[in-house]
Amino acid sequence: MTANWRNRTLFHGDNLGFLRAMNSESVDLIATDPPFNKGRDFHATPDSLAAGARFQDRWSWERDVHEEWTDQITDDHPRLMKAIESARYAHSDGMGAYMCFMAVRLLAMRRVLKPTASIYLHCDDAASHYLKAVMDAIFGWKNFRNEIIWERSAGRSDAKSYARIHDGILYYGKSEDVVWNQQYDPLAQDYIDQNYRYRDEQGRYTTMPLKGGGVSGQTHEFTWRGVHAPNWRFTVKSLEQLEADGLIHWSRKGQPRRKFYLSESKGIAARDLITNITRAPKTERTGYPTQKPLALLERIIKASSDEGDIVCDPFAGCATTLVAAERLGRQWVGMDIWERAHEVVVDRLQGETGLFGEVHYETAPPARTDDGETAAPFLRVKQRVKEPDGPRWTRAEMYDHLLEQNGPRCQGCDRSFDDPRYLELDHNTPRSDGGLNHVSNRILLCGPCNRLKSNTFTLSGLRRENQKRGYMR
Repeated sequence: MTANWRNRTLFHGDNLGFLRAMNSESVDLIATDPPFNKGRDFHATPDSLAAGARFQDRWSWERDVHEEWTDQITDDHPRLMKAIESARYAHSDGMGAYMCFMAVRLLAMRRVLKPTASIYLHCDDAASHYLKAVMDAIFGWKNFRNEIIWERSAGRSDAKSYARIHDGILYYGKSEDVVWNQQYDPLAQDYIDQNYRYRDEQGRYTTMPLKGGGVSGQTHEFTWRGVHAPNWRFTVKSLEQLEADGLIHWSRKGQPRRKFYLSESKGIAARDLITNITRAPKTERTGYPTQKPLALLERIIKASSDEGDIVCDPFAGCATTLVAAERLGRQWVGMDIWERAHEVVVDRLQGETGLFGEVHYETAPPARTDDGETAAPFLRVKQRVKEPDGPRWTRAEMYDHLLEQNGPRCQGCDRSFDDPRYLELDHNTPRSDGGLNHVSNRILLCGPCNRLKSNTFTLSGLRRENQKRGYMR
């Protein structure tokens, strides 16, 4: 799907509205660093480029959770709501509120990702295990690829616990078929000293056996240069070519081995433990309280996108992801609620990439040019129809109204209950995405009927199923 915004766009405001306004399947990579639910406030250094940047990383179910969010998740994504509730009950209401805040945004992020796209979500041990459950419910646990551990600093000693020196990055694909470009780390000097022990006019090299298991297990038996073996990994012709190219090393015992030069090594394949990239160096620092180093984001962008691809950061902060994307020849779109975000983005792009072109600053969401779908399709359990216009009631108001109209009776199986808490609020005709919660389209169902209706989609289907099972006449 074509993007409905321009390259180098920064949206200023709450990212949820912008994410919901983006075309579906229009982004190749999301790499973002949201709040961590640390339970404290963050402030930039007063004399820095990011002076004035601050955010409160505290969450309250009563203050921060919108009923529209819980309605959407409860009605459309019951598995996701269970993950949120587990965080709320196992930890606190504040953790549940943070998970709800993240869940509605992650649902929107999943929709805008292309089938070959990936998402990297920065976090730490304050909430990473709860976030993983939420992301498993949204992206599917089979699409979890790695939890990357980033050693950010030397850490501070603590008399009662181990020093905290790392953050985590949860890495998911939109599907199994994602863009992947293998990255490499330089070989450690002690590894080089131990393994690249030989030298010739071409430089340092290590050796590997020419005998043993070959490609697909195929080996050859013959005598070459006076050495007989039943399991040569190469043919005679190939061995002669290696010898002519100066790539055969003869051991003291007269055994041939294959040379591999240090100059040819790509290094060691990147692992899920990053210890060679620490905090942003002084030359990059803006004073932003949670700034990450460019090298970390550049590794992510190189690994999971190609030149020209679109990179999105919904929590852009001091623009590290955007700067890294620009330096690597990617398109980008960022979002942040901080009032000086645009100024810092422009200053950093000019100072660190030499870009003096226009950064498109937008405060209004873009206009959708696709079909307007907002749900994550594989999570949906109900069909969609448009609801009638009317006043928006809270769930509590609708619940009380329906109790007054019908009493504590399930409208699926006609059973009456002494305690109305056995009844749950649901839709009669399944609502449309983003539709109003109109009381005329609401019913009260007992727990078993509500779960059954999730599979039959409509109240009429539920009643037919209950009649079939003999639960109602």
